[in-house]
Amino acid sequence: MTSTTLSTATAARAAGLTPLTIDPELFAAEAVSADTRAINAGIVKALGAVPDRWIFPMAMLRKLRLEGKGPFPLAPESPYAEVIEIEGPHGPVPLRILTPPEAPKGVYLHLHGGGWSLGSARENDGLNHRFVERTGFAVVSVDYRLAPENPYPQAPDDCEAAALWLLREGPTRFGTDRYAIGGESAGANLSVATLLRLRDKHGLTPFRAANLNAGCYDLGLTPSARGWGDEPLVLNTRDIRVFVGHYLRENGDVGTPDVSPLYAELANLPPALFTVGTRDALVDDTLFMAPRWLAAGNPTDIAIYPGGCHVFIGFPGTLADAALARICDFIAAS
Repeated sequence: MTSTTLSTATAARAAGLTPLTIDPELFAAEAVSADTRAINAGIVKALGAVPDRWIFPMAMLRKLRLEGKGPFPLAPESPYAEVIEIEGPHGPVPLRILTPPEAPKGVYLHLHGGGWSLGSARENDGLNHRFVERTGFAVVSVDYRLAPENPYPQAPDDCEAAALWLLREGPTRFGTDRYAIGGESAGANLSVATLLRLRDKHGLTPFRAANLNAGCYDLGLTPSARGWGDEPLVLNTRDIRVFVGHYLRENGDVGTPDVSPLYAELANLPPALFTVGTRDALVDDTLFMAPRWLAAGNPTDIAIYPGGCHVFIGFPGTLADAALARICDFIAAS
């Protein structure tokens, strides 16, 4: 067994949502496959051999990641990619757009991960190129401003601006108004924040689906994040605290919905697929957020993968292949 699902019932049962059921066997040690164990061991070995990364300037860490020297493999640039700039409240916002050869079937607004401090749209070309080819959707990946130089609320401000740009320009540029949104880790956090801002500030609910992968939804730290410890399996407790400190260095309260969407009123949001591995320091964020999404009346799927590390879809392996296939099917059906 590789995943479990919770979902709303058929339209005929819309008055009562299905109960949340999660198979505890997914969390058992024996549920983790040999290749997943090997991938995790390789990550821990590689990251454990690196000196404390937080002694280096953030600009250096970003440069190393763009050179393929970060925790995630760096794929070649997609031949579908082009970069444009749009205007945002803090200045220009670069958008990396991957357009399929045929007319797009829809547009996926992608918000990358990296603890609001690292990462870039370019580093996601491998996943986004695969996404384009499997779904026929175009991808608009946002290079939002990064902390600590540009702390909260600049990142969500940029993401909001990108979403509003897509709503204005999408029908003309892409020939469709079929939109989905999503991201990984901090990108999942920003995806929910963007949906909330569109709903609450603009009265808009334009997205048909939300793809939320290994999100951080409570910046006060859920139990799994607090209790993870020092094991360097992509992300550990200290890393999370450093990222939150950078992001909220000037503004923001961990209890406000724009910062921690777990505390938001979640009604009238799109169907969501929550994806997480059992060996992710942020697993509780998904286990807490998905039931709230469902209880608010939104169609909800949750896919839990035994042994999956933080954003395991960024690494090769059968687990990532299974998760990516499910994500693409979810978006394609939206």
